[in-house]
Parts: sequence; C-alpha cells; structure tokens
Amino acid sequence: MSPFPACPQQFQTQLDDQWQHWREQVGADIAANVESQLQDETRQLAVARSFVGSDFFFRQCCHNAELLPALLQSDDLGLQPLELGDCDCDEALERALRQLRNRVTAEAIYRDFAGQWDIPRVCARLSELAEVCIQAALNWHRRALVERYGEPRDSDGNIQALVVLGMGKLGARELNLSSDIDLIFAYCSPGHTDGEQSLENQAFFQRLGQRLIKSLDAKTADGFVFRVDMRLRPYGDSGPLVSHFAALEDYYQTQGREWERYAMVKARPVAGPDDAADELMELLRPFTYRRYIDFSAIDALREMKALIQRQVRARGMDNNIKLGRGGIREVEFIVQAFQLIRGGREPALRERNLLILLPLLETDGHLQAGSAAQLAGTYLLLRRVEHALQAERDQQTQMLPDEGERRARLAFALGRADWNQLAGELADARALIQREFDAVIAPPEEIAAPSAAEELQSLWASCNDDDSRDANRQTLAAAGFEPPEEALKLLADLRGERIVAALPKDARARLHQFIPLLLAAAAQEQAPLLALSRVLPLVRAVLRRSAYLVLINENPPVLKQLLRLCCASPHIAEQLARHPILLDELLDSRRLLAPSTAADIADELRREMLRVDPEDLEAQMEALRHFKQSQSLRIAAQEVSGALPLMKVSDSLTWLAEAILQQSLALAWTQMVEKHGAPAGATAGDMRFAIIAYGKLGGLELGHGSDLDIVFVHDAEPQQYTDGDASAGKRSIDNLSFYTRLAQRLIHILQTRTLSGPLYEVDTRLRPSGNSGLLVTSLTAFEKYQRESAWTWEHQALVRARAVAGSARLGGNFEQLRLELLCEPRDEQELRREVVAMRDKMRAHLDKSNDQKFDLKQGPGGIVDIEFLVQYAALAWAHKAPPIVRFTDNIRILECLIEAGLMSAHQAEHLIDAYKAYRSEGHRLALQQLPGVVDGDQFKAERKTVSTSWQQLLG
Repeated sequence: MSPFPACPQQFQTQLDDQWQHWREQVGADIAANVESQLQDETRQLAVARSFVGSDFFFRQCCHNAELLPALLQSDDLGLQPLELGDCDCDEALERALRQLRNRVTAEAIYRDFAGQWDIPRVCARLSELAEVCIQAALNWHRRALVERYGEPRDSDGNIQALVVLGMGKLGARELNLSSDIDLIFAYCSPGHTDGEQSLENQAFFQRLGQRLIKSLDAKTADGFVFRVDMRLRPYGDSGPLVSHFAALEDYYQTQGREWERYAMVKARPVAGPDDAADELMELLRPFTYRRYIDFSAIDALREMKALIQRQVRARGMDNNIKLGRGGIREVEFIVQAFQLIRGGREPALRERNLLILLPLLETDGHLQAGSAAQLAGTYLLLRRVEHALQAERDQQTQMLPDEGERRARLAFALGRADWNQLAGELADARALIQREFDAVIAPPEEIAAPSAAEELQSLWASCNDDDSRDANRQTLAAAGFEPPEEALKLLADLRGERIVAALPKDARARLHQFIPLLLAAAAQEQAPLLALSRVLPLVRAVLRRSAYLVLINENPPVLKQLLRLCCASPHIAEQLARHPILLDELLDSRRLLAPSTAADIADELRREMLRVDPEDLEAQMEALRHFKQSQSLRIAAQEVSGALPLMKVSDSLTWLAEAILQQSLALAWTQMVEKHGAPAGATAGDMRFAIIAYGKLGGLELGHGSDLDIVFVHDAEPQQYTDGDASAGKRSIDNLSFYTRLAQRLIHILQTRTLSGPLYEVDTRLRPSGNSGLLVTSLTAFEKYQRESAWTWEHQALVRARAVAGSARLGGNFEQLRLELLCEPRDEQELRREVVAMRDKMRAHLDKSNDQKFDLKQGPGGIVDIEFLVQYAALAWAHKAPPIVRFTDNIRILECLIEAGLMSAHQAEHLIDAYKAYRSEGHRLALQQLPGVVDGDQFKAERKTVSTSWQQLLG
C-alpha cells in the first residue's frame, strides 16, 4: 500500500518507486518509524511534494538515513558554527562543509514545500549557511598560512585580516537555494608577514583567498558548497584577487561604473573583524551613495534593463522569471533606482533587504499607496517559484519548464492544483511588476501638455531657421515671452554654439528634451523672458555634464524651484551656473527651505568632513567650499521664499562662517602640529589661540558675500618652543612663529581660489597697529595696545568684537578683557568729538548719496550713523551700566539701553525699526546684485528719525 494516499494519482507511480528505493537505503527500522508518522495527511503532502519537486532532496534523504526522520520530528534542525577540531586535512574540511551544506539545503527545500517556512526565512537560513561556511574555511586556512608564513602586519606592526564582502543576494541575506555567491576580498594595509619565510601581505591574502574559493567551489564526491563568483571585484577577472582598502577606494572613486554602484548597494561584510569591516564600508559608501543626488543613475538602470531585454529576446528567455519582463530583476531595479538616487540623502534607504525597503519607499512617498504590499506579494511568489525551479536538480536556473510533466511537478510542489493555476498567478504577478517598473523607470511625464510640448520642441528645433522666424516669434509671444525677439535670439544663440553641435549623442538628446520643458515652465512665471535669460547660463555650464539636465528632466518640481529662485535673485542664478552641483539642493524642497540652527550647521559640516580623506588637503578645502555654497544657497532660498526673516538670515550666515572658521582652524592646526609639534602647554582641545571676529561677523550681521574681519590672539609663552622631534620629521619652532604660521595657514585655507573659488575674503587690518602690526598678538600685548595706543575708532570696533573659534578658555578671557576695556570711564565731550570726526571722514570718502539717491549704508541717517550712535552710547555709558555691552549686535545693544534707562523706548525702537528696514533692503539689493543705493525719496521717515537721534546725542 502506498504511504501517500492523499497525493494526486498522476504522481503515485513516481512516489512508490522513490519510496521503495529510500526504504532500501535506510533500512526497515527507520522506514517503519517514518511511515508511522506519515499517517498525518499534512506530513504526507510535505514529503510527497519534496520528493516529487526535488530530485536533490530525495537523493539527500537516501544518502543520510537520519535526515527525513529528523525533519519530521523537528520544526528547525538549526545551524551552529562548524566545529573543525576533528578535521586533520583540507579534504576533511571540505567534506564537513559539504555535508553541512547538503543538510541545510535539503531542510530549506522541505520547509518551503511543506509550507513551514516562508521565503524570507528560507533565504535567511541559506545566507547564514554561506556565512558559517565562509568563516569556517577562512579560519582554517588562515591558521595554516600563519603557521607557515607568520602573521600579516602593516607598517606599524598591526595584525591584518581579510574582510570578505558578500555581494548581491548574499549581501542582502536573500540567497537562493542554488545561488552563486558573489564575493570581494579586501585587507586593510600593505605590509609583510612576520614569519621567517616572510610574504608581502598581498601574496598572503591572495593565497588565503584562493584556498577559501577552492574549499567552497570545488566539486567533490559530496558535491560543492557554493559556486564562488569573483567577477564583481575591481577590473573583474583581469584584476587582482585581493585588494587593500586604499586601492579599492581609489578604483571606485576614479574608475567605478554605474553597474558597480548598483552591485555595491547590497554589499555586506560576511567575514572578517568588525572594525576593519566597518572601515571598509565607510570607504565605499561615498561611491555607492552620492552626497549629491545623481539622476543619471536612472538612465543607467534603463540602459541595463534594455541590455538585459535584448539578451532575453536573443536567447528566447521570455519564460525567465528573473530576467524577463515583469521578473524579479525589475522589482530589484525599482527599489535600487531609489537607493542609488536618494540613498545619499536618506540613510534609511541604505537597507539591503528588498522586503524591508518596499514599505519605506511607500511611506516616504516614492511609491504609490498600496504598491509596496502588492510588489512584495508578487516578489515573494516569484522567489518561491525560483526556489522550486532550483530545488529540482540543485541547479541555478530561473526558466519555467516547457515540458508538461515538469510543469505538473512544479505546480504540485508549490501546492497548486495544476499548472494552469500557477501560470495564471505568475502572469498576473508579472503584469503588475511590469506596470510598476514602467511607472518608476520610464521617463516622467512632461510639464507641458503634449500639444504644447510638441510646439515648443518644434520651436527649439527651428530657432535658427529664417523661414520659421515669424511663427516662432508668435509662439513665444503667445507664451508670454516679451519681447519675443529677445527670447528667440537667446535660443538661437545657444542652439548655434559649436559646443552644442559637438555634444555626444546622449548629451544632445538630453538638451533637446530639456529646452522645451524649460520654455513651458518659464511661461508659467511672471516674467518668462527674465526666467529664461537667468537659467540659460546654467544650461551652458552643464552642457558637458549633462547628468544635471537628467536631474531636472526627471524631476519637474526641481525645474519649477530653479526658475522661482533664479527669478528672485540673479545672485542665486549666478551661483548655480558657477557651481551646478548645487542643483542637488533643489531636489528636496522641505530640506531646502527648512532653517537650520547653529548646532545643525556645525554638526552637518563635521559629518561632511568625516567623509573626506584627512590626508588630502585639496579635497578638504573643496569640501569646505561646497558646504559653504550649498548652505548659502539654502539660506538665500529661505530668504527669498520668506521662510527666514532678515535677522535670522544674518544669524544663519554668521553661524555658517563660524562653523567654517572652526573646521578650517582645526585643519590648519593639524597640519602645523604634524610639521612642528604642538606649542608648549597647548593641545587640540585648548590651542591657546583664538579667532576674534569684528564688524559684521562679530555683530552677527553677516550678509551675502561679506568679508570676514578677524583678529588672532594667543596666550602661550612666546619664548618657549613646540614639542617637535626632529628624528620624527617634526622641526621645533618658537611658539610665536608657530601661531603666526598657523594664522597664515588658516588664511590660505580661507582665501585660496580653488576650482570652487575662495571660502571667504579675510581682512585682518583691525589688529593692533593694523597692517604694520604682528599678525598674531598675545592677549597681554593686545590689552597693552588697547589701553595705551588704540584710537577711539578701535574702541568703537571693540564694541562688536567676540571670540568665534579656537580656545574656549582664551575666548572667555578675551571677553572679560573686552568688558573691562569698554567699561572704562571716558570723557564724553572728547569721545563725542572723535566719533563725529571719524564719521565725517568716512562720509566724505564713502557716501554715494546725492540729490536723487540715498546710500543705505553711508548716507546721512543711514546704517553707519545708527552703528556710530550705538557705539558712542556703549563707550560713553558702559562704565555705569556694564550690561549694555554684553552683546555685540546693534539691536540687542539698543534693547539693553532701554532696559538700563539710558535711552527712551520710543527713540531706541525707532532706531531699531530703521536699522531693520535698511538692512532688509540691503539684503534684497544684494540678492539682485544691485548696489546699496536707493531713490532719494525712499526711507525719508527713517532717515529723519536717525538724524534727530544723531543731533540729540552727537550734534
């Protein structure tokens, strides 16, 4: 009697033959035990599906008599690290690995067909198996190589280890039943082994890698463990089997291709020490996840998919459930498109597992509501069918069978009534995946309606044709471009440039796609011609870097934001044209328009600098410049959008400068200490050196494009020396020379014109004795100069001075000295005379006002008059009301004057209102790249208020 009465009749003969063969192999006692358990219909079906669906499973049960009873009696046989103590040779290791692999693989097949484990659990167990086998083989062979050659060490004597990166499905813990495992081998640093028979580290790890591959990949009487594929390493089969970290980083940063980014998304260390593995992943992250979103990745995915489709068609592989339309690869492409494009900005998307990523994509709005669950369901169905196909003969295949008998066995193994049911489910699943794939990977809809887009495409194509001139002018006029002749000339000039004709085919196609979109979007602005004229310089700037055009073509909201900002400010338009990389900032309008605190800016800069090689000064300087440019763009965008009021704009620009000064000083300090050692008594935590901000930076009133007025002080003993050791390549110098060179190095970092321009222009003329004085002054000498030699205008400047970077302790000491100096009693009549004389001198040289124009800054009743009024009040009255000089910005000093009863609220508030009005207009004009001069009939009330106060206090 058949032990499988509940099974379909068509499989009874096969099952009877298999059962009889199995009984003969395992013996009557084990067979009787199993047959008693098969009285349960669920177990009957589980065993029958496994025998019918997998020849591999059936053979394993015959070879290992205890396997089938164990599976029936347990829900999970478990997976423990391999104990290799009994292995006395490589052959014994290989046998143990293969026996473990066969047992775990057979269990995975049974649990799947029995419906006891879902696909994620099956994949997780198979991935765990791979890691256990890799680590066991690695430990075994390393131990043998170390015994022969010694430990591999770097130049500092540190022991080196091999890090194994699992790529693809192993990296994502999604391994198939019969998957290859894609690996990359890496080690930290070059060096040599410390044995008598010494090897270079490269040779040591090459041998280790070769032995590891052989232990896993070689086919013996027990089969194989995993087929190992090393072609994803740098240079593929022609490259070295193993690379040190620096070589890997250099390859990916200079030669890495888009498909390698795609592959690296799932990379995960599967063997090796955690610290080295973490270091490697941090080195690779900038290549995989770009800090600046690159939408050319989606083009690369389209091209990869098109290549796959051509191969599918050429090889007749439409029934391939991985590579065919609506297959597994399309689900992976959907997810990885968003990872490659947005993973640099959205760390949550760096997750490797597809099923975890899908709901994240939906939550973040990248997929439509409901899509994640549908895609997950269809993906799981395809993966389960893929497992069943591979379980049949332990072969790597994704092709659905053509033979009716194999189709029937597959459907039965998967619990379907027949092939038609399974085929129908697969057809529905693949259709859904195909729709979702096309929605994500296909080009986006154009901004304009199809008819309008066609008309604009025709205009762009014919903008240099005399015969089309009248029709093109009419089209532009109808779209609001006035005068249309100017718009047509702008387009014709661009189209006629030689660089456009010389563009590669892909770049030219991107430009031809972009210009109609630009025209359609510009037509929606209040001044279409202005919008077009301000964006075209950016277009010219990116013609040879057309990935930026892809970014805009793929993201219509970016084009809208670009036009809005460029219309609002030629300053923004110019910055974007000069530095197109800033276009990345426009992708996320929430982030672009969300104001940052001082701590936010400082933290973000620290994170950015951690990504840069600390040995590469040029890269560090470029990183600082890009950070400044991107933050400045955000602040300008927040200003023109109204997200930031005037006072907060100046605060944000000031915080940005402070963060950059602190980081730049840290860079300069590190370089100086490496060259000369640290000054006596100084550390990185307390350099005994501080940067003192004056002027707009000191007064927290920085504007767009402002210079930095700074002074350097120290309090180290000038006659002592740095602790440099000549034998270690560090030449000791006296402390004063050290701090002078430190300040010079800092100025170099700030002012050097790299490809991205300078960070800031620096003015150090406010230091004691001006340009004729020392660049760096001791705090003691600074105090002596201020008390004995300083002019009144230098005490006025001190009102706005504050420490912004360097030693916090020294900064506190400077603030205490500043308060003492400002609070000294002064002869008010003499003070008044000197303040007025200085103001008259400045006005004579700098005031651009006339009968028709008013100079916001230098004109009578303007900004500088308010500043001089505040500085006079601070110097005249601080001795009797010290709190009035605890702040350095004019507005809070005026508020303190009210609190101290030294100025009426009415008078101070009017001065505050006038000051804010002037600065607001000044900021607006700066963004428009216009001088700070307005019509003479503007701000009459404010000017009168300020002049009245001037007469009352200084007249």
